[in-house]
Amino acid sequence: MKKLALIFGVISILLFIKPVLGLTTSATNTTTTEISTTTTTSEENFITEAFDGIKQFYAYTGFANAQSGHIIMIIIGIVFIYLGIKFDYEPLLLIPIGTGVIIGNIPFVVGNQTGIYETGSVLNYLYFGVVKGIYPPLIFLGIGAMTDFSSLIANPKLMLLGAAAQIGVFGTFLGALYLGFALPEAGAIGIIGGADGPTAIFLSSKLANGINILPDGTTVKNLIGPIAIAAYSYMALVPVIQPPIMKLLTTKKERLIKMKPPRAVSQKEKMIFPVAALLLTTFISPSALPLLGMLFFGNLLKESGRTERLAETARTKLIDIVTILLGVTVGASTQADIFITKDSMLIFGLGAISFVIATMGGLLFAKLMNVFLKGDEKINPLIGASGVSAVPDSARVVHAEGLKADPTNYLLMHAMAPNVAGVIGSAIAAGILLSFLA
Repeated sequence: MKKLALIFGVISILLFIKPVLGLTTSATNTTTTEISTTTTTSEENFITEAFDGIKQFYAYTGFANAQSGHIIMIIIGIVFIYLGIKFDYEPLLLIPIGTGVIIGNIPFVVGNQTGIYETGSVLNYLYFGVVKGIYPPLIFLGIGAMTDFSSLIANPKLMLLGAAAQIGVFGTFLGALYLGFALPEAGAIGIIGGADGPTAIFLSSKLANGINILPDGTTVKNLIGPIAIAAYSYMALVPVIQPPIMKLLTTKKERLIKMKPPRAVSQKEKMIFPVAALLLTTFISPSALPLLGMLFFGNLLKESGRTERLAETARTKLIDIVTILLGVTVGASTQADIFITKDSMLIFGLGAISFVIATMGGLLFAKLMNVFLKGDEKINPLIGASGVSAVPDSARVVHAEGLKADPTNYLLMHAMAPNVAGVIGSAIAAGILLSFLA
């Protein structure tokens, strides 16, 4: 009993002395310190990781990667959209292109399959139709299905005005050579003078695609974007560019000339024309077959009377879809680092000059034709300006200028003849250039 009391007493004393000696407090303090240190370290790590995450997020945003070129191109895209909406300048073209320009110039980190030139990106797949020249023939199919060649069939001599306007193509070609562009590049730039966007894209995709190798071993420049934007820009600006030239090169008396109504064209003639024109034009310029073949095929669908459903699809749903894809991808191809170059500025300058030359060529040739025509066979020189391929805007501008001179003078049907002839002529010119320069 005494032994148990002694043991219990010793244990009690030890339990009492332990807190007094600070043993328990020391252990508790140590544990508390460790917990406090661990908590502080965890908080610091969390804050550091949070800031690193924010920095990484910012590095991937457009704000971190934006350059002055991106801002300039985005403003240009907004201007295109504004012109299309506010002034109705080719809205079906300028609004998709303007939106594409904005899309193509949103800053991004290279290597994430975002940009139109990055292999594997969605935009790159859509751009395939431009690079390989797939979209332009489909556009021509739709144009053929909505075009009435009656005015041209009724007065075939007006086809000469469409041919005369192609002087702008070959004049620009020579100008591009003078400025130092390689032969294929100059050929692609030259077609801007035809004021035909799909043809310009088709030819540049074959000649100035950034892939072909020149005889000296260098690679041709990729000029598809600048050429396409220039061509469509000047097409949209037809109501601004052409009227001053028309007034400058024609007299009041010439603008008052009334042309006799075109003869009625039979349905049989309308059906024969696309087949005959297809054979004639493609035998002259086989390289233009993708464009001319689809153009006259579309027209045959329209005029045959048996394929109205196909013709309706070609001139509505199909051409609308392709126009959207073409406009957006062409616009997106104008990435600032590729588009804002000296070459692009030269191309725009040459494009403006070529459009003026083409308009002058049609007007002056119409005046020349009148030297050999008598009486009511004379033509109003204004319709010569519609020889460029901007269908039907150029014909509408001619009609509007004719009404300003004489409110009873209706030139639209007459102007459509050289206008559609210009489409055919620019495609033939593209085929000729492709034959010699490819």
